[in-house]
Amino acid sequence: MSRSTRRQFSLGLAAVCWTGGRVAWAANGAPFESTVQVQGATLALNGSGSRYRLMFRVYDMALYLPRKANAVDAIINMDGPKRLAFVAQRDLPGTDLGVAFIKGLQANNTNDQVQRHTSSSTRLIEIFSGKPKLAAGDTFAMDFLPGKGTQFYIQGQPQGAPVGDAEFFSMILRIWLGPSAVELPLKEALLGNPPRSTY
Repeated sequence: MSRSTRRQFSLGLAAVCWTGGRVAWAANGAPFESTVQVQGATLALNGSGSRYRLMFRVYDMALYLPRKANAVDAIINMDGPKRLAFVAQRDLPGTDLGVAFIKGLQANNTNDQVQRHTSSSTRLIEIFSGKPKLAAGDTFAMDFLPGKGTQFYIQGQPQGAPVGDAEFFSMILRIWLGPSAVELPLKEALLGNPPRSTY
């Protein structure tokens, strides 16, 4: 067993112990809990996968919803709280991450939408740019809290007050689920769809 494989196994085992065994696994072996509590509601793991860039695994992520769905419109329009959870798989400069999110927003939403939510988007950049880097194994998350907005977390700690509204969180979702999603296999994984055959 290679050193990297042993490290992944150890991290996975620790996650199982931490959550009392209630863990769902992405295809790459990244652990995510099968349910989470957000704003007093139990959300189910809809799907999870990994973001790759130039063959390198950048982060693992999971989508949690009040009920499972495999259609983008159903997810975007679903009432109730939602969560996007992430685990960094390599050191990520905070500024690079913030800029990547903004590019995803601009690529998957209209100019009018982007302009309407300039202040919320600026806050997103500030949160991640304020960190020199996220180290491999660090966690971050984005929760939609009905009536409050989008709450950002780094290492489980809230980063200021919630921002934006339901439309802003739908814009965030489209970074990974929109027509120009950052990575099609990751989009399918978050939708809970089985991997497509390459044959």
